[in-house]
Amino acid sequence: MSVLVIDTAARFCSACLYDASADTILAAREEEIGRGHAERLMGVVTDVMGEAGAAFGDLTGLTVTIGPGSFTGIRVGVAAARGIAVARDLPVTGVTTLESLAVQAVQQTDVDGPFAVLIAGGRGQVFLQHFSAGGDALDEARAVPEDAAGAFLRPDCVLLVGNAAEAQDRALPAAIDRPVGTIGAVARAGRLFSHTPSPLYLRGADAKPQAGFALPRRADGEDAA
Repeated sequence: MSVLVIDTAARFCSACLYDASADTILAAREEEIGRGHAERLMGVVTDVMGEAGAAFGDLTGLTVTIGPGSFTGIRVGVAAARGIAVARDLPVTGVTTLESLAVQAVQQTDVDGPFAVLIAGGRGQVFLQHFSAGGDALDEARAVPEDAAGAFLRPDCVLLVGNAAEAQDRALPAAIDRPVGTIGAVARAGRLFSHTPSPLYLRGADAKPQAGFALPRRADGEDAA
């Protein structure tokens, strides 16, 4: 089972080919580019497919990060995954950035109780979700105020994970200073979680319509100039 995995939800432009039946990463690329996902993504995908010696006809499905994260990056990854899936008539699974970090935490730490994933969301917000020691979601992902995120943590939390973890004023260990899990963690999250491949933003867009510059609507029957 060869699954193409794509992540462009944050500052990384990543892809891997994942053998789900053997739980093996066949080839992977993870480039920290900041911006420019649309220009770079298909090159990364092509590199991964070439390294694995695979063709698109060999794929059995796709997994893609759906957010929360960069508005533009999320759209690029989701659109690419959907396009490949439609062209090849393949299933595509969406996973969140929070879930990918939870999977990485279970794999890389000795967490022995509930833990929280916290990702910097910008505009004074943090994206927060709790998981069990085994990586099961304990609540829904949500956006909370950055300066009061600690008040939303479960009292039985034993670990904080993500790039907003160390900013919390709590006597808890912090781990994995990233806005999204590694591409391998994203791949493995696709086995545990499954969402519709649609963007998950959790907050409104930074850009707002400039209503003051809108042209007046022409009345019915009025001749165009």
